[in-house]
Amino acid sequence: MELPVEEWRRCAARRWAALEPAVRERLAAASLHDTLHLGCGLLRPEAEDLGRLCRRAQAGKEPAAALFYREEGNRLFGRPPPCCLQAASHELPGSPELSVCFANRSAALFHLGRFEVCLEDIARAESHGYPDRLLPKVLLRKAECLLCLGRLQEAADALSVVENKIATGGIVTTRESLLKKLSQLKIKIQEKESSPEPPRAAQDEIQRKSEIWEENDSISGASSSLTLNFDLERGRHLVASQDILPGQNLLKEEAFVSVLCPGEGFLLQDSSETAWDTRVTNADLYCHRCLRELLASVPCHGCSYAKYCSQNCAGMAWEQYHRAECSLGALLLTLGVFCHVALRTVLLAGFAEVSRMVEWSHDDDKDLHNPEARCEHPSEAPATRNGTRGIPGCNDSGQYQSSYQAVFNLLPHAEKHSPEHKFLCMLSVVAVCKQLQEAGLEAAVLNRESFEKSAKGKMLEKTGELSPELKIMAEAMLRHMLQLQCNAQAITVMQELGSGDGAVVNKKPVRLATAFFPVLSLLNHSCCPNISVSFSGTAATVRASQPIPSGQEIFHCYGPHRCRMRVAERQQLLSQYFFECRCQACRDELESDVKSVVSLRNSFCCPSCWASMQGEDMLCCSNEACAVSVSRESLSRRLWDLQQQIKKALELLRDRKADQAIKMLLKCQVDARSFLSPEHLLMGEMEDHLAQVYATQGKWHDAARHLERSIEIVEKHHGPSSVEMGHELFKLAQILFNGFAVSEALSTIQRAEEILSVHCGPQSTQIQELQEMKTCLLELPRSILQRT
Repeated sequence: MELPVEEWRRCAARRWAALEPAVRERLAAASLHDTLHLGCGLLRPEAEDLGRLCRRAQAGKEPAAALFYREEGNRLFGRPPPCCLQAASHELPGSPELSVCFANRSAALFHLGRFEVCLEDIARAESHGYPDRLLPKVLLRKAECLLCLGRLQEAADALSVVENKIATGGIVTTRESLLKKLSQLKIKIQEKESSPEPPRAAQDEIQRKSEIWEENDSISGASSSLTLNFDLERGRHLVASQDILPGQNLLKEEAFVSVLCPGEGFLLQDSSETAWDTRVTNADLYCHRCLRELLASVPCHGCSYAKYCSQNCAGMAWEQYHRAECSLGALLLTLGVFCHVALRTVLLAGFAEVSRMVEWSHDDDKDLHNPEARCEHPSEAPATRNGTRGIPGCNDSGQYQSSYQAVFNLLPHAEKHSPEHKFLCMLSVVAVCKQLQEAGLEAAVLNRESFEKSAKGKMLEKTGELSPELKIMAEAMLRHMLQLQCNAQAITVMQELGSGDGAVVNKKPVRLATAFFPVLSLLNHSCCPNISVSFSGTAATVRASQPIPSGQEIFHCYGPHRCRMRVAERQQLLSQYFFECRCQACRDELESDVKSVVSLRNSFCCPSCWASMQGEDMLCCSNEACAVSVSRESLSRRLWDLQQQIKKALELLRDRKADQAIKMLLKCQVDARSFLSPEHLLMGEMEDHLAQVYATQGKWHDAARHLERSIEIVEKHHGPSSVEMGHELFKLAQILFNGFAVSEALSTIQRAEEILSVHCGPQSTQIQELQEMKTCLLELPRSILQRT
């Protein structure tokens, strides 16, 4: 949810419509500085409505919610522990219930075989004062974890602690089962000490290709094969300064700021719904600072929303920004991710830097009609040997860095946004800053140890007026909120579909967070880009996806790719970026009579002779001998009905009713063949789903047969070296591996490796898994390899 909730958007729209026409006119033409000053007093009538909306968001500590989630965790014991995680987030710091949450979660983690993480939770339970009467069970679990990890001396030490506490009366226990477990563990340790297992080969020992990297002198994180250019038509952009090969690393950049996208469960749509949601969202699964995947999170001590992978991440987040954000959780969830990113951006930059850049922007407004004066400003680079004179965002040495200065210089396009949208953003920003002021958090925002409230400050608080310092922060936030529409970068992650406990892992890219990447933002759009972007935590890596000759511009795809959408639909979606796309792919479609790849392959076919159908509202068979005509609306309705049937089949699969799922999918295929092109993407999706169902039954030959048909369609749509082909070949490799088709598996692994290493790099998770499969197959006896 990038923008505020719908109710707040409607509220802002009503407020805008109620303004005097003269006021609307002034606001529409005002600079960001004047917009903020004119609009600061316009929030008051809506403050109550906003407060009501915020009360629906789940961000505070709720002991009753903790009890609910603990009970759910006990009921669902043995599954991944999201309810335990949610319970810990709602417990009050220092409460005995929090230590019990950690202990309960450690039991679930032990059951899942996650011994290292289990030990972390046991340590947290002990540090939070776990009750003595319950301690033996936890200490024995700790010893068993250490035993499973082969840390025999530590396991023996843990058992000694239990024995000493029992001997000295520190633990009173009469339960025979615990004493029996203690005795069994001692015996297991003695057995392992007398016959130690051979050391296992570490996973890191797998040979990995090293990536050649020579950093650019003038662009932070960029390869030396790139150069930064600027012209009035294309703005800032990157160009190849030498020939670039597919897979070559072009850019590595840490996000200047990132905010995890919350799940829909954090805002209840109806008061009649259950008070606490058990749905697992990204906010439960990933660290709110570094975006690392979570199993046992460290909850924030002040709110139930923020969760971290470690105490270190929690502490750094608190110092950098969360001490100001913590009490604003419900408000930020209501106002959307863009508003949250805007706030976190100014908090990370610090008041001094924000103030400096805002002051420069005021000077820049004065110099708007004097380009020479603008180029002489200190924030712009002087003439340098790199030719970066006057390029916005460069420092005084002519270097473009991933800095706040670079973020601030991203274009907000204030004159192109609708006045209503600017008004909504302004009200949202003012609401955040007023909440900060009312909560006494101004010192945290301004990076000051203390903030003495003067008589003037107390008067401002009574009148609801923002302090001059907060107005500066608000103006910068408004700029960033407008920038995000054109410059926000989605951080994506490959997420497993389903439970993830099958032999074949099906994954899809999921939006995880929204971020500012100032260097990545230098790349202009093309519907047929020449690079691929992958993410690891908060870091983005850009690689060439095809040969790029020297002098060619480096292009990123902002969303709709030519293989996924027709030119008219792409142009409509790209209008949000305030430009008309004139990339080569769009020009080819607009300036010729040749239909796009998407139009040809995702077309309807004649229900009588199976030739392609042509036309707009009324479709006619392309076969002149056939006179069939059908309305597009009726065929679109059939397509929608078919998609609903496929969804039902997948629900049957999730309910472990594989035979019924196969029957329904085969029926869907028969129906689809009567009106869809054989190369329609949905035909490939059904083959993919059938492969998935057969794989759950261990019918590897049938699964491979259907997936190969899916791959044929994916290749026609996306190309033989596309990342989509890489993902499909990865799935086929898993099926062939599990089906013991050795030679086919090895050749498929090689093809998948070649493609995925170009798009994702040699150290990606999928490449590592492919290498493990290959190593396992090559270690089979020669006689088996020859037979297969």
